[in-house]
Amino acid sequence: MSTLTPRRESSSRIDDSPRPETLNENGSSSGQQENSTWLSRLPAVSAGVSQLSNGFASLTNRTVQAKDAAVEEGQSWQRRIASLSGHLTGAFSNAFSNSETATAQGIVLSAEVQRALREGTAVVALESTIISHGMPFPQNLETARAVEEVVRSHGAVPATIAILDGVPHVGLTDEQLHSLASQAGRVRKTSRRDLPYVLAKRLIGATTVSATMLLAARAGIHIFVTGGIGGVHRGGESTLDVSADLTELGRTPVAVVCAGVKSILDIPRTLEYLETQGVGVAAYGGDEFPAFFTRRSGCRAPLRIDTPEEGAALIRSSLQLNLQNGMVIGVPVPEAASAAGQRVERATQTALSEAAGRGLSGAEVTPFLLQRIRELTGGASLDANIALIKNNAAVGSRIAVALASQP
Repeated sequence: MSTLTPRRESSSRIDDSPRPETLNENGSSSGQQENSTWLSRLPAVSAGVSQLSNGFASLTNRTVQAKDAAVEEGQSWQRRIASLSGHLTGAFSNAFSNSETATAQGIVLSAEVQRALREGTAVVALESTIISHGMPFPQNLETARAVEEVVRSHGAVPATIAILDGVPHVGLTDEQLHSLASQAGRVRKTSRRDLPYVLAKRLIGATTVSATMLLAARAGIHIFVTGGIGGVHRGGESTLDVSADLTELGRTPVAVVCAGVKSILDIPRTLEYLETQGVGVAAYGGDEFPAFFTRRSGCRAPLRIDTPEEGAALIRSSLQLNLQNGMVIGVPVPEAASAAGQRVERATQTALSEAAGRGLSGAEVTPFLLQRIRELTGGASLDANIALIKNNAAVGSRIAVALASQP
């Protein structure tokens, strides 16, 4: 029988009884020594954290300063660009002011004209060729000022149209009027066909009837006052010399108030051409179409109106139908200022012969004829010219006011 002996516990059993601390040679425990070491390092760690914090603060400050500097630099460049733009604009237009406004087509409207168009006030367009090519200085300036004053006195706003340093202007200051009148030798007579050239070359241009009509229409002006319109030249059946005024009337919705067709032209053929172009032609206060310097041409007008309200109704109806063509309202020169018809006609025939002898043609003819007729009549034709323009301005302004008051 075997004898059972008690099993001995494995030597690998974990002894979880507390162990005594290991003491160093100084008699302190190792835990106490480690805590003391970390406590001694805390000031250095704290100093490092403080330096890091200061570094971040410095970096943030420098970033803000750099941002502020960038903003200031940007604003500085904006100011420089605005200043440069102002200088360039001033050099380009020679007449821009803070109160002027340019349209999408680059046409500059004076503050007075812009305000009138915005508020629905009557506006009357005026050409500038009569200033630069129709009369000598200073009569041309005096007449331009007087005509504008006539327009204002009848309740409308004048809008003299010209090209200044390549920029179309609708409405001129008195300074601009003076400049245009006093340097007529530098001013180019500008018809529709000439507009791109005058703008591209940045020239000074005086607008003819056709160019004035075009720019007035672009600005939203429906009535234009002038002395007289061009037409078919005498002998035009052979030369085909026909004024661009007539074709412009056939395609631009502006009513031209004038003293009829200039007596140096072929009036019957001019009326026939206007009929072909679909242009309404009315005599104001009479049945006979006027002949510029004289009240009678021997040609019956197709239409007749007797009051500003009738003229305004005629224009309104054309605009409502969107006919896209103009009309002519012929106003006879005042009886008291009318040069003797036969005297002017004899002078006209003489001037025409002289122009042909000199080989003049195109745009050279009309200024020569007007000057020569003025010399041959002793200035009577010039007096009649000034009187008829003022009279046209009065009639045209009354029609414009009536048009603006109609619904």
